Formats: sequence, structure tokens, C-alpha cells
Amino acid sequence: MADHLLDHVRPHLDRSTEDRIAYIQAPRWIGHQVAVQAHALTELLSRPPSLRTRGLMLVGPYANGKTMIAERCAVGHLRAAEQQRVWVVQTREGAGLAHFYGSILQALRAPTGTSRDVGRKAEQVDHLLDRLKPRILIFDEFHNALRGRARDIDAVLGFLRRIGRQFDISPVLIGEVAVYDFVNQTAEMATRFDLHAVPRWQYGEEFLALLDSLEGALPLARASNLSDEPLARTIFQLSEGLIGEIVAIVSTATAVAVRSGEERITRSGIEALRYVPVSKRRRALVRDNLL
Repeated sequence: MADHLLDHVRPHLDRSTEDRIAYIQAPRWIGHQVAVQAHALTELLSRPPSLRTRGLMLVGPYANGKTMIAERCAVGHLRAAEQQRVWVVQTREGAGLAHFYGSILQALRAPTGTSRDVGRKAEQVDHLLDRLKPRILIFDEFHNALRGRARDIDAVLGFLRRIGRQFDISPVLIGEVAVYDFVNQTAEMATRFDLHAVPRWQYGEEFLALLDSLEGALPLARASNLSDEPLARTIFQLSEGLIGEIVAIVSTATAVAVRSGEERITRSGIEALRYVPVSKRRRALVRDNLL
């Protein structure tokens, strides 16, 4: 019974509908080849000291699992380390150095205040880096820091160079293709960062294996055979190859199957969701009803 499920998932079949749906909707890690390769960023923790540290870029489209990869690395480090050496900076929306430094101060759990005195914020950041001695700073949504004036962007890139020389920190930049473009504008910056691409999924064996992994992690009593045609093709087309969309579609369909008693996902069930792909949402019929 329920041989298609992972061992730790089967007990959830005996829980209430509400508990099962809460479990289905909870964030979950789905291992895949790109994610495993990107865990090379953990190797930055064991590198020897250097005055010219190398960093890492994790680049790809929105909703494709980049943040989850980085957060999993950071959480794994926290569980094993006596001292926190990996910090995740959520790069703020808004142009300018004040926003950028404010992001770092917030990540380091320091008061940011309302002052826009860039020099004072820079001194505060330097003081904290010297005291906390991070090994890795992960800048999520780093493209947010690249939307300001050219001189501010140059200063941000200069900061990334300086923290290696002054504090022996490896920066990890997470974001869209703009991150790759800016880093590679000069050979000097390009030589400081390795690239781990997180591209859209292509329809093939790796995508089908991903669906099998996802099916095993979601508590439905009957096998859905998500990796079989034409169900797999339907999920792929609606998700447009974005892992965040893949998980959202399958999770939503799983919750519907639990509530209805169907206990499996079918192609007709997916189609009944009327799920609108990301690229078509601005032209969706539902949008017209909002006007």
C-alpha cells in the first residue's frame, strides 16, 4: 500500500485532511542535480585564507530554486558549526549604497536606523565584519543592488572585492542574469567569481526524475505516475520549466485530490486548476475582471 511514497511520508496518510494539506503546502527540499552541484559553495568554508578570495554566482530565472539552495547550505552550516560563519543578506529593493549597506546590517542583526549617512553605515558594516568574522556572505536577490547609478554600482562591486582582501570573506551572489552581466563587465571581476547556473528545466529524464521525487514526497494514497505522458508534459508546459512553478502546480493538485477523495493527480485534475503560466498572467482573462 502506498509503495510510491517515501517511508517518512506514508504515516501522513493516516492524519486528518487539514494536517495532510498543511504538510503538502509546507516548503520542502527536492534534491536534483543542479542543487547538488551548487552545494560546491560549502567548499568555500574550507578554503585556505587568501587576500584575493573567490566567490560564487548562483544565476538563473525567478522561481527556480536558487534561494532554497543557498538557504539549505546556510542552515546545514548552522546545525554543524559552533560559530556562525555563513550569513544570508536579503538585498533590499531600492537603489543606492544606503540600501545595500542597510541590507547587510539587517542580516547581521544590527540596528539600521533611518539615517542615510553612507559613510557611517559603511563603518558600522566594517566593524561587524571584523567582529563576527564571516567566511561567506550570501547576497540573495543581488540584482536589486545593480539598479542604481553607475557610481553606486561600482562602489558595490568594489565592496565585494574589498571584503575578500580585508576580511577574507567569499561573496555568493544570487540573482537573475543581470548579476552575471555586471560581474563579467570587467576581467578583474570575472576572475573572482565562479558560475553555477540554475537554468530552466528542459523536458527530459532529469525532469521526469524530479516529478518522481516530488510524487514520493506528497501523501496521496494512490500513485499518480506524474512522470508518465501526457501528465508530465502538461505539468512541464504549465510550469515553463521553473521548479517553483512545478512544485506549486503539483502541490495544489495534491491538495485538491485530498479534499475530493480522489487520492491521485490526473491530467483532468491539473487542467481543472486553470493554472495560468507565468508568461501569460499579464494577459490572463482573470486580469480583465480586475479592471
